[in-house]
Amino acid sequence: MEPRVVNQNEYVQRTLVNKEAFSLKKFFFQWEWLLILVFIVLMVINTNISPYFLSATGLRDATMIFLDKAFIVFPMVMIMILRDIDISVGSTVALSAVVMATLYNRLGVPMEMAIVICLMVGALCGLINGLLIVKFKELSAVIVTLGTMILYRGIAYVILEDQASGNFPEWFSFFGWGSVAGIPFILIVFTIFAIAFTLLLHKTTFGRQIYAMGNNDTASRFSGVQVDKVKVIVFVLAGLMAAITAIFLASRMGSTRPNVAMMYELDVIAMVALGGISTAGGKGRMIGAIIAVFIIGYLQYGLGLINIPSQTMLVIVGILLIVSVAIPKLNVGTKFKKTEKRKT
Repeated sequence: MEPRVVNQNEYVQRTLVNKEAFSLKKFFFQWEWLLILVFIVLMVINTNISPYFLSATGLRDATMIFLDKAFIVFPMVMIMILRDIDISVGSTVALSAVVMATLYNRLGVPMEMAIVICLMVGALCGLINGLLIVKFKELSAVIVTLGTMILYRGIAYVILEDQASGNFPEWFSFFGWGSVAGIPFILIVFTIFAIAFTLLLHKTTFGRQIYAMGNNDTASRFSGVQVDKVKVIVFVLAGLMAAITAIFLASRMGSTRPNVAMMYELDVIAMVALGGISTAGGKGRMIGAIIAVFIIGYLQYGLGLINIPSQTMLVIVGILLIVSVAIPKLNVGTKFKKTEKRKT
């Protein structure tokens, strides 16, 4: 057989395949399937402890109550993949809502413009967080956002003191309580943002940069990734989504105060951690956090039906947060022991 001669104008195209072979076992042994199992068990337990739980109307209306804080989950997933955290989101919600209500009630700004300014305030709060974190790299995100958490809520108290501000126009209540074709409006908006953020994280270059930075920030910087820019954008998204939460929360409550959204950061971080987002950075998927939103949301709804105190709910959410962080570490330890035994 004569050897093949390659001319200069001839190109040989090679295709590199780096995909792993599909494994059914590996597919079902994923964190998201465990979350689905937990959700099913939760629904069964809630159905047994309360005869009012398993109601189509009740389950639908419950989303109007717990989905407002869920908007912050999307950017928080990105922040935790980056190995950072933002504990100022609750204060950002409060400040954005207070500014919106004050502009409308005291200064006579049209409600539509007040909503736009509310979104701008939230984005500005996120921008300040991001800039402080990238400019003062010796400070952790926890310290920076702890400071801004106190600052933002303090400003909200300065503006409104300890008073409530409401008297919103009637159409504004549609955000919190309205429905379209029997589907809560907030659920529709949540679904749209869930799809958008999932595609952003998993199907774009921006999302791949976030994962790369979470695994190795220094290597990403030397690879040409604009690390500081990516971090600032992610924190701006967190502030913007906190402002959206402020709009839905104020609409649902009919008024706002400087002390609204207290402990929202606990619920949001618990949802993200329960969703399988690694606290070490670089791992996790958006779908897990979305499932965790409904687990914690319906858990709190079911406990509320049997009059469980809010303090007890905080304890349960805290336990969930600890367990969701600890379980992956136990898996890692088990794999390490197995590897050591094979070596010996």
